[in-house]
Amino acid sequence: MSQPRRELTRAEIDRIIMMAWEDRTSFDAIRVQFDLSPGDVIKLMRREMKPSSFRLWRQRTSGRTTKHEAKFNGARDGAPLRRFRAKSQRG
Repeated sequence: MSQPRRELTRAEIDRIIMMAWEDRTSFDAIRVQFDLSPGDVIKLMRREMKPSSFRLWRQRTSGRTTKHEAKFNGARDGAPLRRFRAKSQRG
């Protein structure tokens, strides 16, 4: 049986939205920090954003290699792992 997912705080939701909008933050980075799959992020974005903003975000992220770590690493062979923490983020 899977473990129930904990409720996200408003601050965590806001941070996930910021990370999802950032071009260089991959869905894998969001998974590491918040344990959300790309599908979960899409559901969260759909729920939290206006329909027009959600459509713009989906157009922006669809097919973008930087949003998918495996695709990004394949595009840049031999490159070191990327930093995915914002400068304003503590820790």
